[in-house]
Amino acid sequence: MKPVLTVKIGSLVLPNPVGVASGCFGYGQEYAELIDLDSLGALYTKAVTLQPRAGNPPPRLVETPQGLINSIGLANPGLTAFISDKLPALARLRCPVIVNVAGSTQDEYAAVVEGIEEALATRPAAPRGGVDGFEINVSCPNVDHGGMSFGTDPSTVEHLTASLRKRTSLPLIVKLSPNVTDIAEIARAAEAGGADALSCINTLVGMSIDTERCSPYLPRGTGGLSGPAIRPIGVACVWKVAKAVSIPVIGLGGIRCGRDAIEYLLAGASAVQVGTALFADPRIPDLVLSSIVEWMEAKSVASVGDIRMMLRI
Repeated sequence: MKPVLTVKIGSLVLPNPVGVASGCFGYGQEYAELIDLDSLGALYTKAVTLQPRAGNPPPRLVETPQGLINSIGLANPGLTAFISDKLPALARLRCPVIVNVAGSTQDEYAAVVEGIEEALATRPAAPRGGVDGFEINVSCPNVDHGGMSFGTDPSTVEHLTASLRKRTSLPLIVKLSPNVTDIAEIARAAEAGGADALSCINTLVGMSIDTERCSPYLPRGTGGLSGPAIRPIGVACVWKVAKAVSIPVIGLGGIRCGRDAIEYLLAGASAVQVGTALFADPRIPDLVLSSIVEWMEAKSVASVGDIRMMLRI
C-alpha cells in the first residue's frame, strides 16, 4: 500500500509535502522549462509588495562554506504588475500556489492581501484564481524598513496576523525569523492571531568580508544566510515551534536531499520547502519527494503525518 502524501494546511490540501521556497523560484515560470511545476507540493512565490521594489545594489549574493548569503532586498514588480503579469500563468498551474506577502507597514501588508483578493474575485473563468494561500513574510533580514522588524515582537506578529485574517479566508501562513530570542513565543503569537500554519525558518543574519579589500562582499554589509549550514538550526526551531503550537509547521533551511527533509518531518514539520539547493539543481524537489516515499515504504509509515510520531527523544 502506497503511503499517503497529502498534507492539510487550513482548508488547503497539498498533494505532497515538498514545496519550493519563496525567493528561490521566482513566480514559477522561470523554472517551467526545467521541471514539471505541477509535481510540486506547493509553489511559494517570490515576495509581492504594494509598490515595485528595485532591491538592494549589487552584488547581492556571496557564497560561503556550506551556504549562501543573499541581499536581494525583496526586489519585485509590485502588486499591480503581479496581478497583470504573473497571476494568469499561476492560475493555469495545478499545484497549489502560495503568495509570499511583504511590506514596510502593516497597512501595506493589508493592501497586498486585499488587492489579490479583489483580483481573484474578478476571475470567474479560473476557478482556482491562481492563489491558494498567503505566506506572510515578517522575517526578511535584507531590508531597512519592515521585513524582520515585524517578526521579532510577539504583539506585532499577533496584531498583523489578526488584521490579515480578517481580510482573507484563504490559508494564512506566517514565515518566522530565527533571529529572535524565543521563536516559540513568536509562533504562539501568530497562532493566536489566526495563522493556519507557520513556515520555519527564514534566513539568519550573516556577513562575509573580503580580506583583500577589507570590505564586506555585500554593499549592505549583512545579508541572509541560507543553505546546508543552517539546517541544524532550522530543525531545532521546527522542533521547538511544533511543541509550542497546534497548527502545522512547514520546515525549511538547508534541505538538499530526502534525509534532510525527513529530519524536519521527524522534528514535527508537516511539510517542507526546498530553497537554496534549487540554484544547483532544479530537480531536487522531485528527488527529495522520491526519497521520502522510499524511506516511508522501508519504515512502513502510512502517512506523512505519522512521521513526527516516530521521533525518539
